[in-house]
Amino acid sequence: MKRLLALLLLLASTAQATEVVRIYGWKDYVDPQVLEDFQAQTGIRVDYQGFTTSDELLQALDAGTDHDLVMPSHFMLEQLIAEGHLAPLDTRQLRHYASLDPWLLSTLAGITSANRHIVPYMWGSIGMVVDPEQAQTHFAGPLPNSWSLLFDPQQAARLSSCGLGLLDAAEETSSLLLNYRGRRLSASSDRQIVRQLRSLEPVVPLLRTMDNWAFVDELVAGRLCLAMAWSGHAVRAMEGNAQLRYQIPDEGAAIYIDTLAIPTHAANPQLAYRLIDFLIDPPVAIRNAHATRFYPPLPSTAPAMQSFAAEHPAQVLTAEQRRRSYLLESLPPRQKQIIDDTWARVRAVRQ
Repeated sequence: MKRLLALLLLLASTAQATEVVRIYGWKDYVDPQVLEDFQAQTGIRVDYQGFTTSDELLQALDAGTDHDLVMPSHFMLEQLIAEGHLAPLDTRQLRHYASLDPWLLSTLAGITSANRHIVPYMWGSIGMVVDPEQAQTHFAGPLPNSWSLLFDPQQAARLSSCGLGLLDAAEETSSLLLNYRGRRLSASSDRQIVRQLRSLEPVVPLLRTMDNWAFVDELVAGRLCLAMAWSGHAVRAMEGNAQLRYQIPDEGAAIYIDTLAIPTHAANPQLAYRLIDFLIDPPVAIRNAHATRFYPPLPSTAPAMQSFAAEHPAQVLTAEQRRRSYLLESLPPRQKQIIDDTWARVRAVRQ
């Protein structure tokens, strides 16, 4: 009997160990050790596959991906929910849901049905990384804290010799460009969007990089003196190059919230719930913030968050910086298609 019981326990353990939860998330967005700890505690293996643009995730979901967990950014949610790509979440299955930042949840509540389908994972801002000494020397004049250094062709030309970088992110760049010019992307006409985006065509040939990842190494190596950057990537660059500074321009930066969601066609939704709850456990969230350099989804009053902010001030927006920032807009599919089409024409100038 004992031998039979031992055999049954071994078989059960082996069956559990073969369970796999498949996640499609932003590249390098979870501490690998966190995933190993999850497997050690649960016996569930994590198959993590990374993407670098929101379009890659949209294409996967349109194709009926069988991933169990995905990481859409907040501005994608309206479209994904309307198209039925995300399953409703039962937050009662998440023991650590109460630990999430109420400010993030209330911000996401402005997106129809968002909090019924997702939980916040990491968030951050999009600002500028600057090498002040290099940039000042090449600019040959007072260096403004402004997006004009990237968006105004004449000013960009003065910095092109020391290296400029622009994200290959159509919606984010469009939103920041329109905001810099005193407009809201979501309230702009199709013609205005096309005209504003095409105004970047003289800037594109001046760029040294136009990508979402390699620019970090270029910043570290000193081959860029100014670049648009997600805050977490900016911190990575600053760790490798002490001359760099992350700045929120006077016109403001864009805030984004990356989330955790279960696709409608997930093969193992219950495994996804277990992984979500593990990832939003405050100590684990802090570990992932350490690893990714983005902002954890915890309230600023939480002791763990206060300790984190004291140790990593570059990873937390000040109250003044928040006031000068805004949440990236959610766009209808028609407007997004116009942006994507125009962005392709802008990018083609570089080829």
